[in-house]
Amino acid sequence: MRTRLVGLVAVLLLTVVGALTAVPAQAAPAPGYQPPPVTFGPCTTPSLVTAGARCGFVTVPLDYANPAGQKIRIAISRIAHTTPQSQGIMLVNPGGPGGSGLGLSRLRSRVPNGAGNAYDWIGFDPRGVGASEPSLSCDKTYAGYNRPYYVATEDPRAEAAWLAKTSRYTAACAVAGRDLLKHLRTTDTVEDMESIRKALGERQINFYGFSYGTYLGTTYATLHPQQTRRMVLDGVVDPSKVWEQGNYDQDVAFERSIGVFFAWVAKYDAVYHLGTTQQAVRARYDEQYQKLRTQPAGGLIGSSEWNDIFLQAGYYVYGWEDIASAFSAWVNQQNPAGLLALYPAPTDDNGYAVYLGVQCSDAPWSRYPQFRQKNAALFPKAPFETWANAWFNAPCTFWPAPAGRPTAVNGAAAPPILLVSETLDAATPYAGALAVRQSFPKSALVEGTGGTTHAGTLQGQAPCEDQIVARYLADGSLPARKAGGGSDAQCAPTPQPVPTAVNLPAPTAASAKAAASAVTAVAPQRWSGN
Repeated sequence: MRTRLVGLVAVLLLTVVGALTAVPAQAAPAPGYQPPPVTFGPCTTPSLVTAGARCGFVTVPLDYANPAGQKIRIAISRIAHTTPQSQGIMLVNPGGPGGSGLGLSRLRSRVPNGAGNAYDWIGFDPRGVGASEPSLSCDKTYAGYNRPYYVATEDPRAEAAWLAKTSRYTAACAVAGRDLLKHLRTTDTVEDMESIRKALGERQINFYGFSYGTYLGTTYATLHPQQTRRMVLDGVVDPSKVWEQGNYDQDVAFERSIGVFFAWVAKYDAVYHLGTTQQAVRARYDEQYQKLRTQPAGGLIGSSEWNDIFLQAGYYVYGWEDIASAFSAWVNQQNPAGLLALYPAPTDDNGYAVYLGVQCSDAPWSRYPQFRQKNAALFPKAPFETWANAWFNAPCTFWPAPAGRPTAVNGAAAPPILLVSETLDAATPYAGALAVRQSFPKSALVEGTGGTTHAGTLQGQAPCEDQIVARYLADGSLPARKAGGGSDAQCAPTPQPVPTAVNLPAPTAASAKAAASAVTAVAPQRWSGN
């Protein structure tokens, strides 16, 4: 599920490393394991230094079934409460999986009415991520420009190229990950959260999770209900769809959300000149998608990069003007500057490697031939994202670590928690929020009615939702739970922008030279299909 990883190039792997073997879920940790206290010191990240954070490590077992065995370290940051009385620690996770959360202790200042000031906000990099030790990276040069065409059923040469590329990446992960790959499941990170709680001497945790972070939250609350105090879960993952089915549902939802974006572009045809109907704008998109297969924009933006740029519009409304401006400048002026600005080639695969490490081992996946058949069947219904998402996740069909069983999430014993979702969220479809509301009987769901933005609280764009979050964090109060299976409170969604002009950096001699240099640098990585 491509949650909170849009900036990562959609690059995958698929290799015949061995059979995907289902094994029992990882054993619960020994009750007696107690991590040593954290020694906090200065942070090295400038934004954390400016915010007054302190940083340190929590030492945890690589394998919680063997707490006396090999240890790893989880990097954490803390911004302490400023009120006379503390409401405890607030752990934060940005999603992914594979997203770095070390800097998210800074979210305290974004909670309205000072309601976050009573908590010690704890950012952390999950195991394998960022500053945590060890940090997983399989091949830092893996991502780049001019990747193969996504639609495998239309281009056997492109499919072969993806298979060769991903085979090499999977083999690299098998070497780089070693024992870590066997211990990257959601339950491992949940137990790391427990270790953070113990290391900080707290009786309970509060938790703020975005996207995949909501699955961490619901799993933690299921396994450790007595240690759970308050939780805000924004962009709610359906625990029953982990993870293959969740990706198919996501493809259908992105087809709908990208249509909303294309309709918005058509509404402002006087600005963008791309068509006066959703269908006309989509036709322009599709036309360029095919053209860029053989004639990359600026020599770098091929069809796959083109699709990834527009995927961001399916996630959030925040970047709509930039994407539409780049779209317009390319179609109407053949100016690639905006596209190049929106798609800088990643230089580190850490987030993607851990993403695969979690999703591929949380639950079994179909083998590649069946996986291919399922995506081929879905493609006519959801052509925008089906094959892009398929290649992003296809490594799970041959991942070199065994798959376990997802936790049976049940919030019957959990305290009241706050759920937030916009109706047309594509990354975590709204049905997931309804399912979690049903399984957590003390929860309340806030709906951003009609909105397409994913996990948008505390961004300054959803004041109604943010005020409800602030009240909950201040005193634990939730909207009254309503009868039935719908939401309990409704808010206006994150607003769509109102453009007045195309906003695009003008091409310069320097930018042209930089683009030419980039073309030269990535030329050996281009795909011939053999």
